Amino acid sequence: MEGIATVVKNAGSHYLLSELPSWELFPAVLRGKVRLERSGATNPVAVGDRVRYERDGAATEEHPAVIKEILPRENYLIRRSTNLSRQSHVIAANLDQAVIVASLLFPEIKLPFLDRILVTCEVYKVPAVIVLNKVDLYREELPEMLAAFLRIYEGAGYPVIETSAVTGEGIGALREHCRGRINLFSGESGVGKSSLVNALDPSLDAKVGKISEAHLQGKHTTSLYEMYRLGGGGFLIDTPGLRGFGLVDLEKEEISKYFPEMLRVMDHCRFVPCTHTHEPGCAVKAAVDAGQISAERYNSYLGMLEQDSKFR
Repeated sequence: MEGIATVVKNAGSHYLLSELPSWELFPAVLRGKVRLERSGATNPVAVGDRVRYERDGAATEEHPAVIKEILPRENYLIRRSTNLSRQSHVIAANLDQAVIVASLLFPEIKLPFLDRILVTCEVYKVPAVIVLNKVDLYREELPEMLAAFLRIYEGAGYPVIETSAVTGEGIGALREHCRGRINLFSGESGVGKSSLVNALDPSLDAKVGKISEAHLQGKHTTSLYEMYRLGGGGFLIDTPGLRGFGLVDLEKEEISKYFPEMLRVMDHCRFVPCTHTHEPGCAVKAAVDAGQISAERYNSYLGMLEQDSKFR
């Protein structure tokens, strides 16, 4: 028999599939020909991919289904390693939204890192929502830093959900935001992503890592990309905590188009094309000077231009 299913777990050369929205998992392997055809990234098949499979009877570990074809992706997220390997890796495919978890401290937020993820979401047409975790700490101790973060990212056009996995604040709003959707949860190591997953659905019992206070960096607690069914409705793809996020297939001249706040004004630049760095009559620089575009986001953009050779 043949059918179409979604990849819900990638364990190297073996996969788990389900015909969403039903949740009946069965094992599968990838036909060698398909593996060779899709060798551009380190993983030819990603969680979220819709595939055509065939099997005889019930699929078991001894007799898994065979993936014959990967169907065209509606969207996907991809990152390039920032180490010397320079390999690209598809994080997940066919997403309704990316939920990017961030914290202001412990670990200290790196805005250029967050902006690289957001730019990649824009490039590959994945709607993004930012979840700012641990707000119970920030309101008391860092109210100005919290207000500045909201000004930067809500001003850029991104929804920000304020949450605390400890107090439960914002968990209901996040659960409702995820309902009925395929959600990728991602973020820098140590931001409390696993704690949020547990708060969203305690039955998932995600591993919770301890922050290394010596380095203020999170320890990796998730080793595999995997999709879970949320008890409140929808699906969640968990990912390992990230420490680097390199851009893929993006020319310097294109980067500004994926900053929504820059895109809104760049048609008014005097020169076309405009790099928004030194040209007279640049509408983007004028918007930065006027406070309509945050200096932090603009500096992230400049960093992507200057460090292009390092991160690509």
